[in-house]
Amino acid sequence: MWNPPLWARHAALAGADLLLIAVALFLAFLLRFEGAIPAPMVDVLWRTLVLSIGLKIPVFVVFQMYRFSWRHVGVSELLKTSLACAVGSSLVATAVLLLRHESAWGAAPRSALGIDFALTLLLVTWGRITPRLVAHLAGRGKLGRQATRAIIVGAGDAGAQLARALQQDPALTYHVVGFVDDDRRKRGMLLQGVRVLGSRKQLGAIVKSRSVRAVLIAMPSAQPGVIQETVTLARTAAVPDVKILPFLSELYAGRVSAADLRTLEPADVLHREEVRVDAAPIRAFLEGECVLVTGAAGSIGSELCRQILRFGVKRLVALDFDETGLFYLESELRHRFPEQEVDVVIDDVRDAAEIDALVERVHPDVVYHAAAYKHVPMMERFPTQAIKTNVEGTRNVLESSCRAGSKAFVLISTDKAVNPTSVMGASKRVAEILVRSCQSTSTRCLAVRFGNVLGSRGSVLRTFQGQVERRQAVTVTHPDMVRYFMLTSEAVQLVLQASAVGAGGQVFVLDMGRPVKILDLARDVIRFYGLEPDVDIPILYTGVRPGEKLFEELLTAEEGTERTEYERLLVARLQEPPAGWRDQLDTLVRAAHAENEGQVRAALGDLVPTHNLNGPRSGPPDAAFDTSTSHPQ
Repeated sequence: MWNPPLWARHAALAGADLLLIAVALFLAFLLRFEGAIPAPMVDVLWRTLVLSIGLKIPVFVVFQMYRFSWRHVGVSELLKTSLACAVGSSLVATAVLLLRHESAWGAAPRSALGIDFALTLLLVTWGRITPRLVAHLAGRGKLGRQATRAIIVGAGDAGAQLARALQQDPALTYHVVGFVDDDRRKRGMLLQGVRVLGSRKQLGAIVKSRSVRAVLIAMPSAQPGVIQETVTLARTAAVPDVKILPFLSELYAGRVSAADLRTLEPADVLHREEVRVDAAPIRAFLEGECVLVTGAAGSIGSELCRQILRFGVKRLVALDFDETGLFYLESELRHRFPEQEVDVVIDDVRDAAEIDALVERVHPDVVYHAAAYKHVPMMERFPTQAIKTNVEGTRNVLESSCRAGSKAFVLISTDKAVNPTSVMGASKRVAEILVRSCQSTSTRCLAVRFGNVLGSRGSVLRTFQGQVERRQAVTVTHPDMVRYFMLTSEAVQLVLQASAVGAGGQVFVLDMGRPVKILDLARDVIRFYGLEPDVDIPILYTGVRPGEKLFEELLTAEEGTERTEYERLLVARLQEPPAGWRDQLDTLVRAAHAENEGQVRAALGDLVPTHNLNGPRSGPPDAAFDTSTSHPQ
């Protein structure tokens, strides 16, 4: 299907508005003169039309009317349209008043200008509502046997938007026959013409009486326990199709669509603490800016791209060395955000000349550096590669950003940089030192450190899912292994929050709540699939791998944190890097290029005095479970 560029779509909409403005003014003159426009008024009509088009179209552009998604038009869009028409008509009336004494112009009747405003508003609004109305009527007409009968759980805003989206869905996958909601005040209400039939406890009876074949969970702010209970009720009722809307942090477009529905995943029902962020400073920081994301095809990088586009950036440049990952990312972003400018670039952060040329050409206002090697055991096997990417690559992007005058550079760091027992963790600690020591006067350089994210590529959760789905034994390295976990979308929102409010030289630490035992996570995943741990699926212990620790601190023993005014966002109090660290850094990079693993490990030991090459520590102190204190841990 042909997908015209953004400028072509805007031009087509402006052309349609131009025609509607002309029709409105012509009809206004016809009505004013009762169907027969006097000959002297014909010239006035044409001159007024020039004014009308010349003033109203720019006003429509200023009010961003060509950026609205009219398939999902709502009250906000209609109000903006009304205001734009009022402002445009007022400017036309003012211009006519000022030019009324010019003999070459003449004066249009004031009553005709009033009629013109009403008709312009009517035609322009109707032209924008018509596509949605046609889609709605077409969907109503096709309701029938081909659509799966569905119940929506949750009669709030998300549920109502989902029902409307499904009614407009050209594929007509689901026919919504009712809602269920625990709020007794909603019982019997109609949303989008569909009735609230009862509470969640009545789901089984409603499924049977209404011949329901699908349950759609539309509670994006609900706690995991509520989701788990709902899933259990649906499965008890033998519903073959259970889907869910993502969490609020994952609803990128700001409104629900049929495409947002997805299959349930273990992360939806795992016990975790909810994360909330203040979107206002993020929008103020990013809106209208050009943003560069490195490592854009990875789990964190791709989520950064999605979240950044939510906040109205002028342009997003997504950089990665992974051609296939970038291909799929570009396709997804253009589908989700058709109105925004997205560029993808295949490049390597280790190539200083290429990165410098790119940054000089793009001139990004904000840079999020997520490109890194992250797998601990792999980097133990290939330590020189870890240095080339995680250290030298960071230096290349950082220095290019500062030379280009970017207003902010943000490094995505990790809890493995704390008391590192691995090459990967130590390399990220060196990257933090680079960012903290940057002397740029125009670029705020900061780092954000956090733990594991649920469901990312290569994460333990994905590993457990695959093992259970194949009915294999679930492998856990050690029964006492613990990690901090957070949804990728939530971690990225906190990264954006930190970048918006942080000062140069700071390292932010995300308060990721209480750590989770990996053994408990494995058991929860097994139960998610309706199986019993150590009965249906065995759990095997494989031993701690090279470079791993039983627990990950978010702060070293010598560090502490200071709270910010934002929930879950802390600032680390950090030690100064060792004297002569820049010379040690050069030695480290030279050793990496010489493929000298011994020198790499020795140089890391000099740069990161807390680097522990003696293997994992035996267990966490109590303080390691608390990231909320402002005292040293």
